[in-house]
Amino acid sequence: AQQGRVREKVYGKQKIYFADQEQLPAASDAELRGLDGEIAARSAQLQALQQSCRHMDAELKDLNSSMTTPEIAREIEALRKDCASYTERLERIKSATNHVTPEEKEKVCREQQLYRREWRRRKRMATELLDAILEGYPKSKKQFFEEVGIETDEDHGVVLPAT
Repeated sequence: AQQGRVREKVYGKQKIYFADQEQLPAASDAELRGLDGEIAARSAQLQALQQSCRHMDAELKDLNSSMTTPEIAREIEALRKDCASYTERLERIKSATNHVTPEEKEKVCREQQLYRREWRRRKRMATELLDAILEGYPKSKKQFFEEVGIETDEDHGVVLPAT
């Protein structure tokens, strides 16, 4: 700084040193335009390279996430084995002689509906009876059920089947 090659600026307690630009030769307008053109060309080149890099990164990510040839071969073999086992199972089911006839199926469905209706009817009757008893009972419903020993469908996680 004392020799004049570097300048010094003081900002409060800080000092900043930088090259003295007055000693550098001044560039002509033609040189500045040439440098601006070179900057623009290099910026365009940089943009093209960055775009190419992003494209290659995306392609690399895609290739890394896809399966390799040996992995695909193993996957195909596993799927063929599954297919063969399912085909064999289907053939066994088709060749079985103990098929359920539509009449038997309809009979079972009618019986299920009958039992479901009876279950609902009996549950409703029991609920109405217990509600009538609980009207004059001084304790809570839960305490009454414990004293009497009543277990509900909900206590055991039983749900009435849907129609």
